[in-house]
Amino acid sequence: MSTHTLHPMPQASFRKRSQEVLDNPALRKSFRGAMDFLMQKRAAQFPDPARLEALRRQGEAIRQYSLSRLPELLEQLEANLKKNGVQVHWAETPVQAQEIIAGIMARADAEMIVKGKSMVSEEIELNHALEARGIAALESDMGEYIVQLAGERPSHIIMPAIHKTKEEIARLFAEKVPGVDYTDSVDELIQIGRQVLREKFRATKVGLSGVNFAVAETGTICLVENEGNGRMCTTVPDIHIAITGIEKVVEKLEHVPPLLALLTRSATGQAVTTYFNWITGPRRPGELDGPREMHLVLVDNGRTQAYARPDFRATLQCIRCGACMNHCPVYTRIGGLAYGTTYPGPIGKIISPHMLGLKGTSDLVTASSLCGACGEVCPVKIPIPQLLIDLRARSQAGGPDPHTPPLAGEGEGRKPLLALSFKLWSRLYRSPALYRLFSFLATRFRRLTPGRQGAWTDSRTPLVPAPRSLHELVRQRELSRSPQKP
Repeated sequence: MSTHTLHPMPQASFRKRSQEVLDNPALRKSFRGAMDFLMQKRAAQFPDPARLEALRRQGEAIRQYSLSRLPELLEQLEANLKKNGVQVHWAETPVQAQEIIAGIMARADAEMIVKGKSMVSEEIELNHALEARGIAALESDMGEYIVQLAGERPSHIIMPAIHKTKEEIARLFAEKVPGVDYTDSVDELIQIGRQVLREKFRATKVGLSGVNFAVAETGTICLVENEGNGRMCTTVPDIHIAITGIEKVVEKLEHVPPLLALLTRSATGQAVTTYFNWITGPRRPGELDGPREMHLVLVDNGRTQAYARPDFRATLQCIRCGACMNHCPVYTRIGGLAYGTTYPGPIGKIISPHMLGLKGTSDLVTASSLCGACGEVCPVKIPIPQLLIDLRARSQAGGPDPHTPPLAGEGEGRKPLLALSFKLWSRLYRSPALYRLFSFLATRFRRLTPGRQGAWTDSRTPLVPAPRSLHELVRQRELSRSPQKP
């Protein structure tokens, strides 16, 4: 069986892609307006700060408790899913996950799969892998369907097509959907998408969905959605494939409601989503609907690396609400496509290094002002700014830490000249004599300061030493105030 290799967009293009967005006023205005709207909706759902903080602490405790027992809970989940008639598959890498799903499709002699929203399927680039095998993959979430037609990545984990205007979508539908004329009516565009997808639901043998939470004690899959397409993907086709990262497991059903309350309010500002699906297995004897066969694919793809490091384990607490993106001053200005990774924004900066390695993501971990907004709004209190600082340190590390498991690509972001500069700077600041000599020379030869100072002078004036150092000015003032001897 052929395999498909992941090809993330090169980080060398990150600055270029970011600049292209910054140079597009219309796109920046669209993003800014969308993010402001989402922030306002979230704020309206949490009018009581004390209640919000209590709920966040509860969500954090549930996620930390689940992660502390992750291996045990995954085994319990597998056992109970099997009791419920679900076939469980484990995939350490994206390629393994691709092969598992392609194998299920081949055994069913299926030529098409209709997909509900699933960021993990985006993560493993499932659509491209199946298409390389001659299998059509169709997105049924409206946002995902739009970006699929455009040949783009999702720009947001909750709202994949948030970067597109209705006029752009209208032109896209007129170009790509047979028999459709141009219309910029949102209602008509939605109806066009529904008509296309309805026929596909009837024709397909296999549907795929994501997973928001997996309950170990009952073997229950929880799926949150607004459009109803997820329910169609999980009930109409003969075979349902669910795919998720290994970190989505919780122990008990009672752990789900607090996380659900945080997820929907933080993501779209809704008290609850339109549909909340509890899936406990394939169709049973006597039941009139549901799939005849169900599979769950549990994907690692670097998650065990984060789990093995106590300092990075909090990364796996994420419930994929996207609130950190909506409040991030970097994301709200450049959008998700500039990152070049499946998960953009603050959560992408801390999870992508574990999936793709620090070598390919060292630019992302520095694309942050460390303002702390992401950590303040995270519903499960992930310390994102601290994790970014730690990843920056590991990216620039001179060698692996002997006391902790290494990270993939650790030290790959280290630049010899930059490392030497900081070593000299450290030596200078630890020696009072050298520091005084440096200050004297810098002030006396200030006119030799270069006008071009790397990225600093792209948007700022050059840094030039003052004519005299602070120490010298203080000494001069003290001397001027001291009484003169007769």
